[in-house]
Amino acid sequence: MRQSQLFTKTQKNAPKDEVSLNAQLLIRAGFINKEMAGVYAYLPLGLRVIEKIKEIIREEMNAICSQEIIMSSLQPKEVWQSTGRWDDKVVDVWFKSKLKNETEVGFGWSHEEPITEMMKRFLVSYKDFPVYVYQFQTKLRNELRAKSGIMRGREFVMKDLYSYDTDEKRHLKFYESVKNSYMNVFKRVGLGDITYVTFAAGGAFTKYSHEFQTVTEAGEDFIYINKEKNIAVNEEVLEDSVLKELGVSKNELTKVKSAEVGNIFNFGTSKCDDMNFFTTNEEGKKISIYLGSYGIGVTRLMGVIADHFADEKGLVWPETVAPFQIHLISLSKNEEAQNIYDDLVKNDVEALYDDREISAGEKFADSDLIGIPYRIVISKKSLENGGVEIKKRNEKESKIIKIEDIARELK
Repeated sequence: MRQSQLFTKTQKNAPKDEVSLNAQLLIRAGFINKEMAGVYAYLPLGLRVIEKIKEIIREEMNAICSQEIIMSSLQPKEVWQSTGRWDDKVVDVWFKSKLKNETEVGFGWSHEEPITEMMKRFLVSYKDFPVYVYQFQTKLRNELRAKSGIMRGREFVMKDLYSYDTDEKRHLKFYESVKNSYMNVFKRVGLGDITYVTFAAGGAFTKYSHEFQTVTEAGEDFIYINKEKNIAVNEEVLEDSVLKELGVSKNELTKVKSAEVGNIFNFGTSKCDDMNFFTTNEEGKKISIYLGSYGIGVTRLMGVIADHFADEKGLVWPETVAPFQIHLISLSKNEEAQNIYDDLVKNDVEALYDDREISAGEKFADSDLIGIPYRIVISKKSLENGGVEIKKRNEKESKIIKIEDIARELK
């Protein structure tokens, strides 16, 4: 993409009411636009990052034989009444409205009930199980406060996965496989070394759950970790009974600040029982169905990545999720820059080509703010020295390489 054709512009300042670093940088760099508190639009650069994250997650979900679907955001009241979660005292983040015929509807904050209701139509025999489905969808939650940028929004993109099974052992085995798949996701986006499977409360879902918490000062949670034992406990459930179950004492744990990037819930058979969703076994007898629910906040994960890797100059994207691999900067009009850009495009290398007629200082400042992993500079000086100047975003030193060596250097 030519930067001169990118309709977004960088900004020196973020909105005065934006206190979170991730949103400040993403707004200034032109990745997102703030619509209102907790609600953001995702612009071309931001959308490219989201799609990279989604593709990593999609690959991991497909690897555990889950099928992708997309459900509606509008949800009927009756489906949620069957489990008591239409009640605002049970779920306090509902956005609700009425159709013109006075029918009450909710705007999806989660999808356990609607998907389970749908599954009744398709899963009628033990032979139909297990089934695993997932979706990427915009969720709407009426959060009391939304001050952490895209890490806690009232409207956000989530990947939610649901598992249905009649065999408890197989159900629990799949639950464990999701833990591994989620950790693969966090490793691939660069957060694997600082993300922990964390024992936590279940909120409006279950009594207990497993969260995936990334250690970062930008987070809203506190967890207690033991690196050697790879154990983490959310502060809200730091009780003697929990510590005993995990086989660790409080003095073995270190308190750190963290951000939740995923969570998983084991409903057992209670949810499907409440919704009168049963199936039959080999003898034709009615049996219960186990349900698991598994979520990753896609836009929240983007915010954690932005916050964690940023430096004093701007964003620093890991290569796996960066909007482009190369930021190609031309400091003078020359055919070599155009030829290099054309060659990168021809070889399917994602490049943002800064062909704008502005100063070198402005181009470098924008490049640091946007945070693309590699910067290639073509100038009269670099050409006189035998090629182009290449530098990684998170390194200070650059080097001159021959134009014909660019592809090999990137590999």
